[in-house]
Amino acid sequence: MDIFLIRHGMTPGNREHCYIGRTDEPLSEEGRAALLPPAWADQVESVCVSPMLRARQTAAILFPHARQIPVEGLHEMDFGQFEGKNFAQLEHDPAYRAWVEGGCVAAPPGGEDMETLNRRCCAAFAPLVTQALAEGQPRLVVVAHGGTLMALLAEYARPRQDYFSGMTKNGCGWHLTADSAAWPDGGLALTGPVCCVR
Repeated sequence: MDIFLIRHGMTPGNREHCYIGRTDEPLSEEGRAALLPPAWADQVESVCVSPMLRARQTAAILFPHARQIPVEGLHEMDFGQFEGKNFAQLEHDPAYRAWVEGGCVAAPPGGEDMETLNRRCCAAFAPLVTQALAEGQPRLVVVAHGGTLMALLAEYARPRQDYFSGMTKNGCGWHLTADSAAWPDGGLALTGPVCCVR
């Protein structure tokens, strides 16, 4: 079974390199215009999406004929007090500097730590794969967020990936394959990147 993990298109906050987690902002006009449905879009009957607006809008553009299935656990990391700000605005904040110097593993003030993010995303994603395999579906398409994709790749991609090697540009993502005989302990075979932008 083919699995496609796709990050949403660009938002105004992404353009400014801000930490956009729980802020439910829409795609920017630039982000909408850049998205390009893949050649296989008409073959997709359903798309699992983060409930956040930017993911739903992206899925509607890339897969206009597909039914959207919102999956709560696929939403982006909660950046707490860093939400909506970028490096230039935070570089002199001691809490921010400590967070970055610690590899962004701990929780930002009022936010979510990396372990919680990873556990939440994997708990939401694994049943989707199991169900799709059980039903004999040819593909599973997920449209979510950068942090979500990084968590899923670090946990399931084979060969194993470093967490930050899964950083993904807006509108791009990853192609993996699932084998019912190997899932879940054998993870998912990483085939390569995909890009859904012009």
